[in-house]
Amino acid sequence: MGVSRPKLSVMSLTDAAAARVKHLMAKTNPPAVALRIGVKKGGCAGMEYTMDYAEALKPGEDVVEDKGVTIAIEPSAVLFLLGTVMDFKTDKLSSGFVFNNPNQTSACGCGESVAITPARSEALAGAAG
Repeated sequence: MGVSRPKLSVMSLTDAAAARVKHLMAKTNPPAVALRIGVKKGGCAGMEYTMDYAEALKPGEDVVEDKGVTIAIEPSAVLFLLGTVMDFKTDKLSSGFVFNNPNQTSACGCGESVAITPARSEALAGAAG
């Protein structure tokens, strides 16, 4: 009888991020089933995180359920987001989501654009196998 390993979770949320996502999702019209997260090329450092409401899940998306929140990860973003912790921070001048990503190698001064190296596919195979 083989030992069953838990499914590898692409990312997780802090309590603050989960609370903020729940608050935002409660106001969506039409209702959203998840918050979709991805990455796209852009900005001065090369890549930007994307977030949007998902009215339905798409085939091939990784679905993360953490602290009562459903996150849909775009397939092209999985290797860039592996191990990421999503947080929500508030300071005197601003508030917003922060991605603590072990694959991020640098960021621009404004913090809107990042350089991300994809996780090695061996890391996925080892963790999932």
